[in-house]
Amino acid sequence: MLPSESRMRRGEEFAGAVRRGGRAGRPTLVAHLGMRPENGDPPLVGFVVSRAVGGAVVRNRVKRRLRHLMRERLDRLPRGSLLVVRANPPAASARSERLAAELDVALDRLLRRREPPKARMDGR
Repeated sequence: MLPSESRMRRGEEFAGAVRRGGRAGRPTLVAHLGMRPENGDPPLVGFVVSRAVGGAVVRNRVKRRLRHLMRERLDRLPRGSLLVVRANPPAASARSERLAAELDVALDRLLRRREPPKARMDGR
């Protein structure tokens, strides 16, 4: 389970991450990463699992699995970040290893975009 201070609860936080943040899509999930103006706060993570994924039991199972995976990856997110993970229909039948691998790829892509360019050694 995610710590309480890291759970996204407000609609405007979800909307801000989705509208103004970067996006990385995979077959089982799509991740959106945005930043809050006040960067000192802990990162917030929210999940979107629509009816297209399955019935209530399936959707809740997918959310639990994604929350568990994100708990282990929370320290990778910069302070002040807003992450929304949206499950696609294949997430319902995906093995945990596949969900974890696709979440890692999406996070790597999003976090790589946030890094400042590295200075070249030849002074250019």
